[in-house]
Amino acid sequence: MRNVALKPSTGNKVANRKAISDTLLDLAKKDRDILVLTSDSRGSASMVQFGEELPNQIVEVGIAEQNIVGMASGLAHSGKKPFVASPACFLSMRSIEQIKVDVAYSQTNVKLIGISGGVSYGALGMSHHSLQDLAVTRAIPGLDVMMPADRHEAKKMIEALVNHKRPVYVRIGRNPVEDSYTSDDYDFEIGKAVTMKDGNDLTIIATGETVRIALDTADALTQEGINCRVLNMHTIKPLDEEAIVRAATETGGIITIEEHSIHGGLGAAVAEVVTQTHPVPMKIIGIPDEPAVTGNTAEVFEHYGLNVENVKKIAMQIVNK
Repeated sequence: MRNVALKPSTGNKVANRKAISDTLLDLAKKDRDILVLTSDSRGSASMVQFGEELPNQIVEVGIAEQNIVGMASGLAHSGKKPFVASPACFLSMRSIEQIKVDVAYSQTNVKLIGISGGVSYGALGMSHHSLQDLAVTRAIPGLDVMMPADRHEAKKMIEALVNHKRPVYVRIGRNPVEDSYTSDDYDFEIGKAVTMKDGNDLTIIATGETVRIALDTADALTQEGINCRVLNMHTIKPLDEEAIVRAATETGGIITIEEHSIHGGLGAAVAEVVTQTHPVPMKIIGIPDEPAVTGNTAEVFEHYGLNVENVKKIAMQIVNK
């Protein structure tokens, strides 16, 4: 479990897709085996500059998600390091059999980047939401699952994944994300949670863009005299079970926050550990079992209580009990 200082809210916002594309471009200039495959998604993945500077290291497949996964697997078998950048809603559903067999079961060195994940395509409705992808991918043997909190972690994650031999599904959003880290000058380790803020009254565990919500909630709880621990669970599989057990033991209550269905995602993964090791009061905050409402990300988050006000209220209820 890594420890870093709490990053105060600054308003700085950069999209994770931009951080990933910039990092891959820098790395690919030094390593010709790094390839990017897109499915009519070069613009959505911020890979336009990559294609302009390294035209021989990018493959545009078109709207053919099943094909793109199969092609990436074949390239990996040939010794290449393919990164697939495709909308998460389609990549994780239309090509799930190829991910299961060609990538995970075959243990090919393919990195699947699900872009515009969660409710990033909010106004386009249920067909474009990816709110079940973590549940599906983390249930597939041999496939790691990750979500970066901000641009700094996205950069660190991609740098770690270049030489990480296991298949990986990484989900990122589309929109600019406020910083959770002060810089990328910190130790990043796959499968190890980051303690963004320490505390002993309660633990909030978040992943991806909800880490910022967790940090801001912890800050608000401090004003109420509640010392809240915040864990950034950037790797959902393999899960840092040790950090979860320690949180349950030392703080006595856990809240999870995720841009995903309340079924099968981060909350479910944490609950599986808690119930079998050290049961404590726990609340899973996410999208309920229904087609999510349409609207931009902020509107959808507000509707479902993925905000500081709601998380703070639930935290105080748990602590007061």
